[in-house]
Amino acid sequence: MDTSSNVLHVVAVPYPGRGHINPMTNLCKLLASRKNDIQITVVVTEEWLGFIGSNPKPNNISFRTIPNVLPSELVRGANYPAFYEAVMTKMEAPFEKLLDQIHPPVTAIIADIELLWAVPAGRWRNIPVASLSTLSASVFHPLFRNRELNLLDCGDQIPGISFTDLADLGEVFKGNDPKVIKLALECISWVPKAQYLLFTSVYELERQIFDSLQAEFPFPVYPIGPAIPYLELEHNCSVSAADNSIDYLKWLDSQPKGSVLYISLGSFLSVSSTQMDEIAAGLRNSGIRYLWVARGEASRLKESCNGEMGLVVSWCEQLKVLCHSSVGGFWTHCGWNSTLEAVFAGVPMLTFPLFLDQLPNSRQIVEEWRIGGRVKTEVQDEKLMTREEIAELVKRFMDLENSDGKEMRKRAKERSDLCHQAIAKGGSSDTNLDNFIRDIGKAATF
Repeated sequence: MDTSSNVLHVVAVPYPGRGHINPMTNLCKLLASRKNDIQITVVVTEEWLGFIGSNPKPNNISFRTIPNVLPSELVRGANYPAFYEAVMTKMEAPFEKLLDQIHPPVTAIIADIELLWAVPAGRWRNIPVASLSTLSASVFHPLFRNRELNLLDCGDQIPGISFTDLADLGEVFKGNDPKVIKLALECISWVPKAQYLLFTSVYELERQIFDSLQAEFPFPVYPIGPAIPYLELEHNCSVSAADNSIDYLKWLDSQPKGSVLYISLGSFLSVSSTQMDEIAAGLRNSGIRYLWVARGEASRLKESCNGEMGLVVSWCEQLKVLCHSSVGGFWTHCGWNSTLEAVFAGVPMLTFPLFLDQLPNSRQIVEEWRIGGRVKTEVQDEKLMTREEIAELVKRFMDLENSDGKEMRKRAKERSDLCHQAIAKGGSSDTNLDNFIRDIGKAATF
């Protein structure tokens, strides 16, 4: 690596969770691909280096570690509030120590919005900070406008945001730990003190919201997305699979075009084993083809689900799967990264929101973009979906001859085209990435 003082040295620090680390590292790869003399140091916890350290990356990206925030970060699913609070309090000191030791001098910091200490750390050292939102702009903006938890008392309307959207957020928050919500909103309160605001989204997907945000902030707001691993598609890169015994891509190659329903309910929170069993039975009874990433439940479900019509795996390269010609639908938890990957691939979605921003993401998919349908409408709804309901739902959704389905798939293709135009030469995301690099380069010369 270039260690001269003239090199642009960006330090990127994501929140230590899969839905944050993936888009941050994808953004870093996009930046690294555009400028050879930019050096990027990604700061992760020791646990996360073990997960991602061996993944392919450009030579101008390196990893540095700080200690895990808890003795075992794997407890975060069981005690998420404790984990969240530890991120806010225990990562700060080792990160600041690393900042003071790192070489060459840091030109700019890209920090996940959900790190309470990141903007202050940059301000104290006179290092420009770009806050990165892994939320959609449509979710971020009402949260920013209503930082005191009075989400349903919004007196002034935000262009592009309805009272229903605000009600979604208020309803979601009611079921979550107040300490977590309070800390999350404190993090958002630091955004105006950053020098840039980056989004993993695409300007054309949320045009009205981005125009409103740019008018609100005195610094650049750059949608640079989709921050998904599309460069790996171009270069045919692969990361190590956790399920080497099954070649799911070869299985997809053998299926008819648009016939496979891809199912993934996220990497963090999921549904009960009872509900998983009902989903499995419903899929079998439906007669449709499916590829199901069931993570921890995969080994239990393989016996009853694997066969000519279905395949259950514990892991897959999701974007490659979604872009495969045999995949015709995506049953998703509506995490923003998964949503962007489906939009990029032009695949319609069955929405199954589980947590926080997933309910408003579902509404955006179904009601605004009209490129999906709902499996469930309420977060944390304990009502079990039966196998009969599931079988009927997926059969209807995967019917390629249905007129409504044809229109939905046409709209999904149109949204996909917007993403591809944005990342093409001269597109909005292409231009925003160049402008961001230009901005931090100029700041480094003063």
